[in-house]
Amino acid sequence: MKKQFLILVTILMFAVSTTIAQNRDVLIQNIVDEANNNSHLEVLAHELLDVIGPRLVGTPQMQHAHDWAVSTFESWGITARNEQWGEWRGWERGITHIDMVHPRVVSLEGMQLAWSPPTPADGVTAGLVIIPDLENAAAFRNWLPAVDGKFVMISMNQPTGRPDYNWEEFATEESFKKMKTRRDSLTSAWSDRLRKTGLNNQDLARALEDAGAVGIVQSQWSRGFGVNKIFGANTAKVPTIDISLEDYGMLYRMVESGAAPQIRVRAESKELGVMPTFNTIAEIRGTELPEEYIILSAHFDSWDGGTGATDNGTGSITMMEVARILKKVYPNPKRTILVGLWGSEEQGLNGSRAFVEDNPEIVDNLQALFNQDNGTGRVVNISGQGFLHSYDFIGRWLSAVPNEIIRGINTTFPGMPSGGGTDHASFVAAGAPGFSLSSLSWSYWNYTWHTNRDTYDKIVFDDVRNNVILTAILTVMASEDPERTPRDKREMPVNPRTGEQTSWPPVRSPNRSGGMQ
Repeated sequence: MKKQFLILVTILMFAVSTTIAQNRDVLIQNIVDEANNNSHLEVLAHELLDVIGPRLVGTPQMQHAHDWAVSTFESWGITARNEQWGEWRGWERGITHIDMVHPRVVSLEGMQLAWSPPTPADGVTAGLVIIPDLENAAAFRNWLPAVDGKFVMISMNQPTGRPDYNWEEFATEESFKKMKTRRDSLTSAWSDRLRKTGLNNQDLARALEDAGAVGIVQSQWSRGFGVNKIFGANTAKVPTIDISLEDYGMLYRMVESGAAPQIRVRAESKELGVMPTFNTIAEIRGTELPEEYIILSAHFDSWDGGTGATDNGTGSITMMEVARILKKVYPNPKRTILVGLWGSEEQGLNGSRAFVEDNPEIVDNLQALFNQDNGTGRVVNISGQGFLHSYDFIGRWLSAVPNEIIRGINTTFPGMPSGGGTDHASFVAAGAPGFSLSSLSWSYWNYTWHTNRDTYDKIVFDDVRNNVILTAILTVMASEDPERTPRDKREMPVNPRTGEQTSWPPVRSPNRSGGMQ
C-alpha cells in the first residue's frame, strides 16, 4: 500500500508540474502573439516622440509626457500616478532661427541650447570672432573687450566632416593616417588655447557675456554625418547656439580669411520659475505576494536636441508595451508589477534615486528590476551586477524565453555593477537586484545619443518588439518564481590606501532641486 501511495503521489506531482509547464508555455505564446500581432509600439512612439516631443526636465513637454503616460496606462485598465520627487528650473524652448546675412544670405542649421536665454524679440545681427590663441590668462583678459557686440565662436574647426568609417572605406592608408594626425594636433592645440584663458567652460561663457558678447556659438560634432551633440547652456544673459559642423566650419573659415561674415539669430525661450518634477508609476497588483515587486524601469526624460527617440523613448515604450501585454494576458500576477518611468535621469539619475530613497519597503522587497536604456537595438548583454546567485535565477528566467528571442544574448555572472549611467544603478547601490538589458549599438553613441538626430525614424521596431517579448517573459518568470531573489554580492575591490572595500555605485541622495547642470 505504501509503495502504491508513493507511486500515486509521484504521478500527481508529475501531472501538476506538466500542467504548470503547459500553462507557462501557453502564456509565453500569448505574449509572443500579442507583441507581434497587436503591437502598440508604433502608435506609442508617434504619440510620445512626434506629438509630445522632447522631454527636458522642468519643461511643459515633460509634464505633458507624464500626464499622457498616466492616461495611456489607465486606458489599458492599469492604475497609474505621477509621484513628485523634487523641483527643477522651469524652461520652455521657442523658435530658433539662424541666418548668415553677409557676405551672402543663407539659412544655417543650428539651435539654442537647453536653458539658454533668449535674444531680443526681433533677434540680433552681428559679426563673429574666434577665441584667439593667446599667451596666458592676462593676455586673454586684455583681449576680452574685442567681443563687445559680437558672437563668439568657442569650438575648434574640424578638419573633416566625414566619420572615420568613411575614411577607412575610401581613403588611402596614408591619407587616413595624415588626417588623424592633423585632427589630433588641432584638438590638442585647441584644448591648449582654451586652457590658456585660465577659465573653465562655464566661467569662460560668463566672462564673454559680461564683456558684451551678444551670443556664444559652438559646434559639438559627434563624428557622424550631420550630427551634433546638444547639451545645456552655460550662459545666463545671452543665448548659446550650436551650429552644424558644416555651417560652423564655413563661418570659421570666413572669419579667418577676413570675409567678415555676419549672422542674424532669433532665439525664443521662456523661464518658468521653479517647477515640480515627477516619476510616473504604474501598477499591476500582485495576488499572492502583493508586497513583493518586479519593476519595469526606463528613464522618461530626454535632452531636447532631437525628440529623445533612442534616449530613452524606446526604453519607455518598451516598458509601457510590456505592461499593456501583461495586463491583457497575465492580469493576476503572483507579485506586484510596477512600471517606473523616471524623471531627470540625464541630470544624475535623480528620479530613480529619489524613488529608492522614498520607498525603502519596495526596495527591500524587490524581486527584480529590468531597465532598458541606450538605444533601439536588440538586447545582447545581461550582467548579474555582482549578485552571486544571479546565474541561478536569471538562468531560470531566461530558460523560458524562445530561442529566436535570446539568440545573441551574452550573459556575465556574477559580473560587476555596471557604470552609474542609467537607472538600475540607483537600485543596485541600495543592494537591490536591478539589471540592465543592454542593447546593440546601432551607432547610438555617434548618431543618436544626445544629438539633433535622435528622432522617430531611427527606431528599429523589430528589435524593440524583441525586447518587449524578452522583458515580458522575464517579468512573468520573476513574478512566478517560488523563491525570493537572493542578494548575496561578490566582494568589492579593496582600496589599497585604506584597506577598506570599495562601495560601488556610491549611495547618495538625489538632487531634488536644481537647474542647469
